Amino acid sequence: QVQLVESGGGLVQPGGSLRLSCAASGSIFSIYVMGWYRQVPGKQRELVARITSGGSITYANSVPGRFALSRDKAKNMVYLQMNSLNSEDSGVYYCKAEAVRETGGRVYVELWGQGTLVTVSS
Repeated sequence: QVQLVESGGGLVQPGGSLRLSCAASGSIFSIYVMGWYRQVPGKQRELVARITSGGSITYANSVPGRFALSRDKAKNMVYLQMNSLNSEDSGVYYCKAEAVRETGGRVYVELWGQGTLVTVSS
């Protein structure tokens, strides 16, 4: 079984910073893409940032320059450093991975973490 575990959310004041972490564990053959999505009530989950196995990073239009995505391939982890946070950054942040698991054969899977809540408020 493969799973994603997120950490690092919380309450922060406007202008503050948070760092989210996501760890993939289990019978992983390879990970093609890892990234973060945000969801607020009444809206669809939307991309924040993602990184491919080749190191290509895509950011949502609202975050370049404020957020930085990085990864540790050896540990199957991805990090989202969020700076200059504002109220519009609030939401539940979900880690997503597109990977191949190796359990009695190699199978492509899309995985989601349980979500971590980020609240930006004074």
